[in-house]
Amino acid sequence: MKLRTAAQRLGRLFVIKTRWEAWAVTWAIALGAAERGKHYLAIYPGAIGWMFFAICCAVVFVAGAKLLDATRLEPELARVRRPALVRASSRRLRQPLSRNRPTASRPGAGSGSRSSRHTD
Repeated sequence: MKLRTAAQRLGRLFVIKTRWEAWAVTWAIALGAAERGKHYLAIYPGAIGWMFFAICCAVVFVAGAKLLDATRLEPELARVRRPALVRASSRRLRQPLSRNRPTASRPGAGSGSRSSRHTD
C-alpha cells in the first residue's frame, strides 16, 4: 500500500495543473528546441539547416497552445461550451431525424437518390 501512495506522489509531479506550470514547460520546450535547431544548423549548413531550425521552433507554438488549452479553468470551459450545446439541443428538438423523412443532400452521395440512405 505504501508503494502505491509513493507512486501516486511521484506521478503527481508530472501533471501540469496551472497555467503558470504550462508556461514554464513551454519555456523549457522552447529552450530545447532552440538548442536542437543549433545542432541542425551545424549538421546541415545552408537552407536545409535553417528550415530544420524553423521547424523546431514552430513546434513550440503547437505544444504551448495545447498545454495552455489543457490547463484552462473549468468555469471558463463551461461558459465557452454551453452556448454550443444549447444551440445543438434546440436544433434537435425542432427537426427530429427519422427514417421516413429525407435529409438534406449529402456530399459524395453519388448518383443515388437524395433521400436514400442505403449503402451497398
